[in-house]
Amino acid sequence: MLGRSRPGRAAAPGSSDFDYELEVAAVIGRPGSNISPDKAENHIAGYTILSDWSARDVQEAEMSFQIGPAKGKDTATSLGPYLVSKDELAPFAVARGFDLPMSASVNGKQYSSGNWSSIYWSFADLIAYASRGTTLVAGDVIGAGTVGTGCIIELARVHGSERYPYLVEDDAVELTVAQLGSIRAKVTAAEELIPLSRTTRQ
Repeated sequence: MLGRSRPGRAAAPGSSDFDYELEVAAVIGRPGSNISPDKAENHIAGYTILSDWSARDVQEAEMSFQIGPAKGKDTATSLGPYLVSKDELAPFAVARGFDLPMSASVNGKQYSSGNWSSIYWSFADLIAYASRGTTLVAGDVIGAGTVGTGCIIELARVHGSERYPYLVEDDAVELTVAQLGSIRAKVTAAEELIPLSRTTRQ
């Protein structure tokens, strides 16, 4: 059975380029460190939808200093609406993922369309890498990264920003993965941007 979650997501303070990311994620159910890929699936409790909401203009400014997209990714993350076990998805298994369509729409207009089977790194490899030199614990979430065309920045670069504008207040976003359900979120206004005291940069 498919379900829907309906949270609100506030845009990042100071951002005018707010974006969704259509992803799947694995939730760790059994702790482990330095896990080998052939044993990684034994550590997965199940799978869910993930949206790594992103302020692309903030991200670009941060990455110009080669420090990584910290505040560009810090505003919100959506998970849900269900945690689906590996056994439930077994009929759809393929080489590196599952043959399940993924889509995103904004205000009822389809933006993104892809398939989980196109994942570049399998969750087995992602978990093996994430567990190097550290311990994954139950409840940790490992995102697979955005499916191809699964965010506005990719679509706008190919087709133009007039066709695919960034999100604004009151936009309704729906992210769907077959067998995992749908996340629905309405974009709300950002909090006021508070300037820093020691620089003119925002």
